[in-house]
Amino acid sequence: MDIAILLIVAYFVGNMLTATVVGKLFYQKDIRSAGSGNPGARNAGRVFGKAAFTIVFLGDALKGVLIVLLAKWMGVDEWIQLMCVLVVMAGHVFPIIYKFRGGQGVSTFIGGMLAFHPLVVACFVVVFLVLYPFLKNFSSAGLSAMALSPLFLFGLTKEWPQTIAAILVVAFLLFAYWKDSFSIRKGYREN
Repeated sequence: MDIAILLIVAYFVGNMLTATVVGKLFYQKDIRSAGSGNPGARNAGRVFGKAAFTIVFLGDALKGVLIVLLAKWMGVDEWIQLMCVLVVMAGHVFPIIYKFRGGQGVSTFIGGMLAFHPLVVACFVVVFLVLYPFLKNFSSAGLSAMALSPLFLFGLTKEWPQTIAAILVVAFLLFAYWKDSFSIRKGYREN
């Protein structure tokens, strides 16, 4: 029962879209109707500037951090902690309070993984720094590095349950990015 409540809380915490709050509170604008329409840090940065990017990135990352810390405090298994990361990301990507129109969940993923296992994040940051000069594309280098998270986790822990959970989390991250990129490319976003 406690785990079910934790997952419900994770989903609704994910529903709190920092870019939407920042846009309405400080700029009197709905970020979902500006730029790419994505309520995430990159679009907030494009539309509102660097300060908005930073605030939104930190706010969305904090959602992942808080849920993992709550799961750790409750003493749940590591693979369940990663399922909490997946669910908080799902709340961010498909927020019921915003008619299931959310962001990509990248910042939330980074925050959740940082709270779960900081060395995994350190590994994908190093890989990003190696890949970026070759790929010359922030998203491609970042997603490629993050996609290797399960491999880094297994290398650090040798634990299959959490590695499989990490594979599911990364698969959802890549799906959310693909879904959002496809809808922007095809012009399916409602304004």
